[in-house]
Amino acid sequence: MFDERTPESNAPATPHPLSAEPLPRRTVLRGAAAGAALFGGGLVLPSAAQEGAAKPAPQALPALPYAVDALEPVIGTRIMELHHGKHHAAYVKGINAALDKYPKLAAQDLQDVLRNLARVPEDIRTAVRNHGGGHVNHSMFWEIMGPNAGGEPNGELGAAITSTFGDFARFKEAFNKAGGGQFGSGWVWLTLDKDGKLAVEATPNQDTPLSLGREVVMGNDVWEHAYYLTYENRRGEYLAAWWNVVNWRAVAARYNAAKARASR
Repeated sequence: MFDERTPESNAPATPHPLSAEPLPRRTVLRGAAAGAALFGGGLVLPSAAQEGAAKPAPQALPALPYAVDALEPVIGTRIMELHHGKHHAAYVKGINAALDKYPKLAAQDLQDVLRNLARVPEDIRTAVRNHGGGHVNHSMFWEIMGPNAGGEPNGELGAAITSTFGDFARFKEAFNKAGGGQFGSGWVWLTLDKDGKLAVEATPNQDTPLSLGREVVMGNDVWEHAYYLTYENRRGEYLAAWWNVVNWRAVAARYNAAKARASR
């Protein structure tokens, strides 16, 4: 039914600024990753054969924070079953396969790996971009939705949106326009740059703004598998309906965390 490349494909993605734009020189090491060696701000990533280290726990498919039918009628049960249980699961399988021979890299926070995508070994960089991006993007996606949600953000996030876009209605309009205008598969985002400025942007495929030096506050999936069973080719209708399941408390928490990272 769909005309999109499957997540199992490791074919090079459509050319995008990710392939040419310099990336931020930040890496945060956590837990077992604390022993990973740093050289000039970049990652030194020996293979498993070279380091002889035990492999870390693999990436895992997160459980949905609500029932599979909880977002009806905005997002249908069958879409959720396929989107989470098949598509997202395929990205998890793909990123684990890519990182299998680089256990020190695998032990690091995957978002930090994507922030330093240019320093990922070339033989797995495309797979990390596609599958790692797919895993991180979808994990965020499930987190920021919920039943009995919708409405408008308040507090610091609401004030920041109003300050940047004029009001919430104009923000929604800009977000929906960017999502509707993304050619083919991709995502539409609300991002925060290193200066603490919000912006709406779209990226193709599973590319993440993390690799462009920006933090992700929220995002909506505009791949056809996210909506086609219910909305068919009516992406604009899907984008308009999606606001009814946005969990603004979760988005506000992401905004606060993004501000903290941006200020470092």
